[in-house]
Parts: sequence; structure tokens; C-alpha cells
Amino acid sequence: MTDHDRAAARREITAALLAAFDRRHDVLDAIVEADDRDQAVAAIAGLLETSRLGGEAVMGMAFDQLTKDARRNNAAELEDLDARLTFTLAERPASAGDGLTLRAFSDESDRELFAARLADVGSAGDGSGGAAGDLDAEIASARDRSDSEQAAWFVAREGEDSVGLVFGELKNGEIDLRVWIHPDHRKKGYGTAALRKSRSEMAAVFPGVPIVVRTPGALPS
Repeated sequence: MTDHDRAAARREITAALLAAFDRRHDVLDAIVEADDRDQAVAAIAGLLETSRLGGEAVMGMAFDQLTKDARRNNAAELEDLDARLTFTLAERPASAGDGLTLRAFSDESDRELFAARLADVGSAGDGSGGAAGDLDAEIASARDRSDSEQAAWFVAREGEDSVGLVFGELKNGEIDLRVWIHPDHRKKGYGTAALRKSRSEMAAVFPGVPIVVRTPGALPS
């Protein structure tokens, strides 16, 4: 996650907390009427017109965050964040990661997406930095590395759309992690969300192996 994305997420949380102060009775009603925590978070997010990230923050508020002093501190922090940021979470909503999912790369259904990545970046999919080979050869090589537990590729999806790829390659005892976002979906925060989601996926495939995030040839988001 970039510094700007971290600040944008923090601003979303801070703004949600301030809105919750102003509508505290409505927020409490929404929580009391919810069947479970997930439903309560969704109700809060809808009520305050914030993201799920903001709803989670409100749901997790402690009593000491309800004082006037805490409210003044939040207002001051929000003012500072507003002055520092050039975009809002609403402008890059995908960075919150609410709707992004990762699934394993498919040789057949994801060929076109990987072909777009090869055309965009021009380098091999293994992260070596070498020139890209033939599409079939690249995919076959990735499959062989995956079968031997040397690689794990994932497709980043938002709803029905495949927005990018996440590559994990085991090299020298580390996971070389790279994220590529399709040009049609950049500048929306998908790179940040995919990076965040990928850590748990890579940990499941390569337990206990440290992750090193590499800068791709094309900017992820």
C-alpha cells in the first residue's frame, strides 16, 4: 500500500468516526437491529455513506473514542489529512479491497489476460527480467513451476471483471511478489488491494517464507 493509499484509508476511517458521532443514535439503532456483526457493519456503512473499512472502524469504536476530546482530535486529524491528500478513497475505491478477490490462474480462461500483460510489460512472467517468450511457452513454464511449488499465480477480480495478475515466484528462499494491473483498470487502487490480498494467499502456498515486493515494469495502480 502506498503512503497516499494509507492516508486515504485513514481519512476514510476518521471521517466515518466523525459522522458516527453526529449520528450516534442512528448508528446504535442500526447495530441493535442487526442480526450479526457483518450485517451491522454493512448497515453502518450504508447509513454513513462510507466504505466497509469505515463501517468496521465505527463498529470497533471504544467508549473512550466517544468523548468530546476524541472528537476534536479526530476533526484535527481529518483536517490535516485533507490538506495532505490529492485524492480520496472514493476516487480510488478499489484500494480498500472490499470487492477484490484472488483466484488461481487458469491456463485456458486467463490466457488473454496474461497476453495483455506480456504486451504491456514485455518481460517474462517468471520475474527474471528477461524478454518474454511465446505465450504458450510462458504459460507452460508457469504451470511447471507451480506444479513443483516454485510459483503461484493469481488473478485479481472485481465482480465478473479480471483486473490484473499477482505473481509469486520462489527465489533464493524468498517469495518474489509482483502485481500487474490491466491498463483499463489502473489509477483505481486495485494494485494496493491486490497486494494486500496476496499476502495471505502467498503465505498459504509458501508458509513461513518471507515476501519481497518487486516493482513491476508497468505501474500496478
